[in-house]
Amino acid sequence: MDVQHCRSAVVISATGELDEGAGEVFQRALDYVTMDERDLLVDLHAITAMNVDGLLHLLDLHRRAERMQLRVMVTGWQTQPQQCMATVAGIPGPRTSTGERYAIAGFRRLLEEKAQRTRERSDFTKGWLPHVY
Repeated sequence: MDVQHCRSAVVISATGELDEGAGEVFQRALDYVTMDERDLLVDLHAITAMNVDGLLHLLDLHRRAERMQLRVMVTGWQTQPQQCMATVAGIPGPRTSTGERYAIAGFRRLLEEKAQRTRERSDFTKGWLPHVY
């Protein structure tokens, strides 16, 4: 992940997989936010895969940034991360567009609760996600 401070924004450009290792990087990204910065942009264009841990870290980053009164925007949702979020949220169907809903606080809380329950039920020897009901 690359973190840049550009005028009034913090820009996080992530690459590869968004998984359990994202938490520490996301934490450091917000450690140096100044009063001059008003926006947080998370660019997911280069994220090829995301699991429940990565989703939880992304949701936590979003919540913490809002507490710091940063306006948060997540862009570049690729197919697999979007499908992971849709599966966790219980929204059926391929190519479900969840990125637009992500910014809504109620949807974010729903995702956090379901992602945490999914993580608790996961069998990591069989893959990332169990069948979510």
